[in-house]
Amino acid sequence: MARIISGVALVLAFAVLLVPLAVYAGPPVVKALSGTPAERQIAVPSYQRPPSELTSNPVVQPLDPAAPLPDPAALAAALDAELSLAGSGTVSAVVSDALTGNVLYERDPDAAGMPASTLKILTAAAVAATLDPGSRFETTVHAAQSGDETVLTLRGGGDVLLGSGASDEDAVVGRAGLTTLAREALQAIGDGAGTVRVQVDDTLFSGPALSPAWSEADVEAGEIAPVYSLAVNSAWVDESRQAGERTDDAALAAGDAFRNALASAGSGAGITVAGGVERGALPSGAREVASAESATVAEQIQQMLLVSDNYLAEALARSAAAASGQEASFEGAASTVAAEVSRLGVDTTGLALADVSGLAAENSVTAAQLAQTVRKVLTSGNESLRPVSRGLPVAGLTGTLQGRYSDGAAAGLVRAKTGTLSAVTALSGYVTDADGRLLTFALVARNLDGNTAEARGAVDAAAAVLAGCGCR
Repeated sequence: MARIISGVALVLAFAVLLVPLAVYAGPPVVKALSGTPAERQIAVPSYQRPPSELTSNPVVQPLDPAAPLPDPAALAAALDAELSLAGSGTVSAVVSDALTGNVLYERDPDAAGMPASTLKILTAAAVAATLDPGSRFETTVHAAQSGDETVLTLRGGGDVLLGSGASDEDAVVGRAGLTTLAREALQAIGDGAGTVRVQVDDTLFSGPALSPAWSEADVEAGEIAPVYSLAVNSAWVDESRQAGERTDDAALAAGDAFRNALASAGSGAGITVAGGVERGALPSGAREVASAESATVAEQIQQMLLVSDNYLAEALARSAAAASGQEASFEGAASTVAAEVSRLGVDTTGLALADVSGLAAENSVTAAQLAQTVRKVLTSGNESLRPVSRGLPVAGLTGTLQGRYSDGAAAGLVRAKTGTLSAVTALSGYVTDADGRLLTFALVARNLDGNTAEARGAVDAAAAVLAGCGCR
């Protein structure tokens, strides 16, 4: 879409930035291709007017690496005016040129504190660097005979975006369906199975399912729930939504949905399914009778960033921890995220993680670390990191930014991860400015007291300044 990177790849050796031309191949790009120097746009051009939809087009062209940089003094004057809060709170900020890494603006960049959900940028980068983005999580069903009973064990493989219905190969949520698993399992065990009893094996993840770092209020509000290695749509009670109340035992809830699907499918075949579902380890000698694969890791990363799914973030990081040889626990997930972000080249001095979703008050991240991670994702030659840049919401169009910037010139241009808690609001991502220069940014307002809406408006306005900036 217009100056928004859907397949970001900065090749530093050639100073080339790839940007889709699906909506706009603006003056900086066109003039760069024709050899004519770029000129500053005075009037608001059509490509900076709010778009009505997000388009997708694989055709890309390079931006001009000689496009002018914003003047730091002019940029500071514009941003300081937006980031001055009338109420309580402090603002940390970093704006950098993505190509060179030069810092163009900073304001308490190393002040550490809660990042809210912008922490998911670090989590996404770590997961993408650890797991093959094209790989999938597998949920399996295993059968074992126990006297006159057939025990079917639903075994979680890390997919917390299961659907209760039939598998949908075109979906991210519900790509693997429990009804499909039930039908395949019944077909495999055939007649003579006797009474079928269901149990759930959720032993892939270890340690406590609920973090002591999470507030009771956040759990009650459905922001998070105990984390298990299988769940129907991230444990939301209403499977059709990405919000609302969550179940306190997602593994058993998935088991109940599987049992109900078995009962429905088996009623016509004379198969009796026992009531209730229990936890149990996979019986010795059990044979696999059904399996279903999730959406790809890349698609799940993008889903997590798009809707800011705390549950999915925690589950993905646990799977990444297991893949890196650590415990698939809270501690293992946090350690994996910190280690992988450091491996990317981000200075993690002072970084402290109590969770990987951004809910914990004990998390401590700086604006500099957020901005550095965004730049590493954009500039790395590691193709595995591409889902992170592609998954960030687009201002006015998608995800948690859909309802923001809808009537401003930044709509369709700012691409960033949001983060809001009662005392914190943050925005971190990237934007191509009016002169064709790609900028990365992190804007974090903390210690708020009743003025969260004001602070969120301030960080939104600051990002809009970057979108419209020539600032010289």
